[in-house]
Amino acid sequence: MGYEVLAAPFLEKHLLLRPGRQSGATLPASLYEELRVTARDGGEVPVWLADTAEEAWGLEIAGRPIEGTVLVREPSPYGYCRASYELNLGCNFDCAHCYLAQKRFEGLEWPDRERLLTAMRDAGVVWLQLTGGEPMIDRLWAETYRYAYDLGMMLSVSTNASVMWKPENITLLTERRPYRVTVSVYGATEDSFDGLTKRRGAFRKFRRGVETALDAGLPLTLNLIITESCAHEEQQMIDMAKAWSLPFHVFSNMSPTIYGGADSLPAQSKEHLRERKPFAGCHAGHTFFHSDPHGRVSICKVGRDEQINLVAEGVEGLARLSQIADRLMLRTGGCSGCALSGTCRVCRPLAKLYQEAKAPLGMYCQHATKEATA
Repeated sequence: MGYEVLAAPFLEKHLLLRPGRQSGATLPASLYEELRVTARDGGEVPVWLADTAEEAWGLEIAGRPIEGTVLVREPSPYGYCRASYELNLGCNFDCAHCYLAQKRFEGLEWPDRERLLTAMRDAGVVWLQLTGGEPMIDRLWAETYRYAYDLGMMLSVSTNASVMWKPENITLLTERRPYRVTVSVYGATEDSFDGLTKRRGAFRKFRRGVETALDAGLPLTLNLIITESCAHEEQQMIDMAKAWSLPFHVFSNMSPTIYGGADSLPAQSKEHLRERKPFAGCHAGHTFFHSDPHGRVSICKVGRDEQINLVAEGVEGLARLSQIADRLMLRTGGCSGCALSGTCRVCRPLAKLYQEAKAPLGMYCQHATKEATA
């Protein structure tokens, strides 16, 4: 598979990582440089690295050539370390709460995907999330996953697990292990799950996917999606995650579509609308970026107003992204001059989508709470 250990610059640090494992080590700059020189000259794995790999992962690589054992990522002048990539907006489910709205089966052809992923590597991306739509039904899913892995990226996959059980997918994910597989959960019973996804048999396919992945030892995390139609099963969903001994997160706040549409908002369970913590800023556009299915890069999945065509422009186009991020975070429109902006619970791009969707103020703004208690 090309390598078993990854050495990569990460912001101001240098990391030693093993695909499919959560644990890693921080390298002094001098040892990272030693690995670069050793890889360039075709030497053997240094003793210190062999000792570290055995202690951290039980991996025996002493005396082996560094080529084919350790992949050493080159430094990047762009400073990006994380990214997400929507392979395709198409999905085999039709969930009422989906923020993607129209789920068109569109995406890049292979030569352009190769250019996109290479540009991500050259930008410094170490952690890459592959998402959709449903990424595993994309026609170039396997090629995309395999190429990104072989470029030296720690991969996470966001999926509904409905086709994860297929032998070709399990083989791919076990031969090139992901850092994490995050599975969305839409209910604890067949009626609720199939009803929300509008697909008969969806619950059975979901369970089969999860259980097959567990048997293969893949690192799963569950996202429990609490909507109006499955809110009564929240505790059952939690119990199901615990029965599988899987980590989980509960998500109950529905967002507008990426186009500022309100189609997804009726799925909100009013009783499960949770008050967000005050927004304290983020690294979107500065150390993180998002690509849509056409290779158009934005600061994140929400702030898509200004995009850079990474396929056409190459990695050099990212030089403009931090300025775009700073512009999108300015308080404009209905938020300009807000006296409560210091404790605002959402970023400006998300607030803009809520405003375009004409969402009730209480879904995203603390003004509703202030007015109710005045």
